[in-house]
Amino acid sequence: MTISAEYLEQQKQLHQNPNYGVASLQYAPLVIELADQIGAKSISDYGAGKCNLQKKMNELGQSEFQYYPYDPAFPEYGDPKEADLVCCIDVLEHIEPLYLEAVLKDLEGITSKIGFFTIHTGPAVKHLSDGRNAHLIQRPASWWLPQLGEHFEIAQLQRSPGGFWIVVEPHSSS
Repeated sequence: MTISAEYLEQQKQLHQNPNYGVASLQYAPLVIELADQIGAKSISDYGAGKCNLQKKMNELGQSEFQYYPYDPAFPEYGDPKEADLVCCIDVLEHIEPLYLEAVLKDLEGITSKIGFFTIHTGPAVKHLSDGRNAHLIQRPASWWLPQLGEHFEIAQLQRSPGGFWIVVEPHSSS
């Protein structure tokens, strides 16, 4: 299990806000560059929300790939699917701490070539209906790296406003 029933309902409420889940728009050019570098034929968008990543990539002329959205707030997308490039943009800091390990295992299981994850390390502007900050995990990159390193090889790390983005690869099977 990767999300509690109560939190899922809170996420569904937040997704009714048109300004929730828009971080992927700014990262679409970088995702296109990464997809081109590895010759990605498939992209899995873990925590896809309203599929803004796909919309922006299409707008930028990139549509030659299989797009697999996943978001528990949108059950019609189905289960997470394996892909060459797995994007998890502005999602991990929203995960309930109890379920972070399960989510990282999910991501590990679907990442065939590389993963591109963005993580905000401070508080969000938005709050949940129970008053908590929407960013349930507010930890620095130095805390996140060991968590991610349990599941992936770290290929690249880059600071970004309010956090960082990271490119990961599956652990080698040697």
